[in-house]
Amino acid sequence: MAQKYSISSGFDGRLKPGRQPALVMIDLVNAYFTEGSPLFGGEGCLSALRGAATLLESARTAAIPIIHTCLSYQVGGRDGGVFMRKIPALHGFEVGRDPHFGAFPKEVSPQAGETLVTKQYASAFFGTSMAATLTSLGIDTLLIAGVSTSGCVRATALDACQHGFIPLVVREAVGDRDPGPHEANLYDLQAKYAEVIELSHAQNYLTAWAASRA
Repeated sequence: MAQKYSISSGFDGRLKPGRQPALVMIDLVNAYFTEGSPLFGGEGCLSALRGAATLLESARTAAIPIIHTCLSYQVGGRDGGVFMRKIPALHGFEVGRDPHFGAFPKEVSPQAGETLVTKQYASAFFGTSMAATLTSLGIDTLLIAGVSTSGCVRATALDACQHGFIPLVVREAVGDRDPGPHEANLYDLQAKYAEVIELSHAQNYLTAWAASRA
């Protein structure tokens, strides 16, 4: 899994995948892919949606556990705290608002047997059952897809590292509103917290993993 970045020798450590992977699909809901939405991420996010859909298909073929995350808030948004005060557009995820806003596009919709984790903050681990669910399944490696690279993807990858899971951030399956923060955060994740891998490498990894279990 070759890295894309040239990183100084103080930050050139590598993480090898473990024995049991899972796929985490972060916040791949219509709010980020629908023109006119205050959270619309443009081509950066639309490209990530396409890559994530491809990765999801490979993960289903390999029969690894799949976790989808979404945002949801009580009416009034009190459980959104400071995060919602900073990003008022998150009120769109309040229960009873436009159901299209928080729904999954058909190409990445959860299927029966896949886990849905509902969160209120950036990290999929913060205030959720995520770590307990992964631990109970014996997961040690996370393939990470979703939006946005500089926000919920970064926060989740960082917390994965801090909880002892190996984060593999799939470059073509994550996206942001602007290429600047997208690339800067991938650079920083590779340097400090995760492995940033190409979609083709992720697919090859899943194929080899599934073959080893056959």
